[in-house]
Amino acid sequence: MTDSGKTIAPDAAPLDAVALLRASVYADGAVDAEEVRRLCRLAAEEGFPTATGRQLYTEALTDYVALQTAPSGHVSEEMARWLIGVLSADGITTDMEVDLLVNIMRRADSVPVELSAFALAEVSRSVLTGAEGGIISAADVERLRSILYAFGSERSVGISREEAEVLFDLNDHSREAENDPAWSDLFVKAIASFLMAARGYTLLSREETLSRDAWLDAPTGGVTALFGDMLSSMLSNGLRGVWSAWRQQDDTSSMLNEADETRIRQAEAVTSEEVKWLADRIGRDGVIHANERALLKFLSEESPDIHPSLRTLLDTAA
Repeated sequence: MTDSGKTIAPDAAPLDAVALLRASVYADGAVDAEEVRRLCRLAAEEGFPTATGRQLYTEALTDYVALQTAPSGHVSEEMARWLIGVLSADGITTDMEVDLLVNIMRRADSVPVELSAFALAEVSRSVLTGAEGGIISAADVERLRSILYAFGSERSVGISREEAEVLFDLNDHSREAENDPAWSDLFVKAIASFLMAARGYTLLSREETLSRDAWLDAPTGGVTALFGDMLSSMLSNGLRGVWSAWRQQDDTSSMLNEADETRIRQAEAVTSEEVKWLADRIGRDGVIHANERALLKFLSEESPDIHPSLRTLLDTAA
């Protein structure tokens, strides 16, 4: 490991090498662009085999990207593009780099959605090219969930189209795999969140919306007829609970004022565009998958004002 042309003694303990590197990176109390480029080169060429090394890498890049570059706490689109370029320069994004993205999204007050979509896509790529042959494991689902949590933080932010696109792609490419049931949990909830945001509903936080816990005490019936097993029970009750909570929040609103009416008119315009995208996206590969069928059937049961384009899909999926 080198430090601005200086070779750290090969017999130095890993902790000593990292301590020297940290002292150099933070010599003036901040992290500059050259220090970031140096850390990225080290990550690509040698990696950081110790926990302290990985901590330094994550801390320094988070400081530079999210906290020290004005305005502090806000990652610009230009900075996001730069970071994505750096992390994807060699065509391989490591777990450490995904963890970095999660940390940046957690620490920053705002980040472009491209960072979340990129992180999701990299986890998806590792699933589809990994040793498990494209099977989505419970650990993979939790990694995807952690990215979605991080981007939304505690704010009420619906799933974006960019994120939904990545999730749909992964669902398409893994449709014949014996995926962990948690994948259906996350996929259906995330797309429901996308729809509710498009319709202008007051949203729960992402953590509440995408939580695993809401599925545990699900009764049978309704959507469960599509599957007839524990998974279908999870899909039916958990999503219904989230949907109900959204509607309760929306129904408790007082009499509409002019701002509310404007918001609703804008939401209706967004709904038309977003739902058209969803209708085009479902079954784009020529197959309406089990998860997509469950979502469509649920919407049919719970949303009487379902958009006509989705009604056509429901008739097809029936």
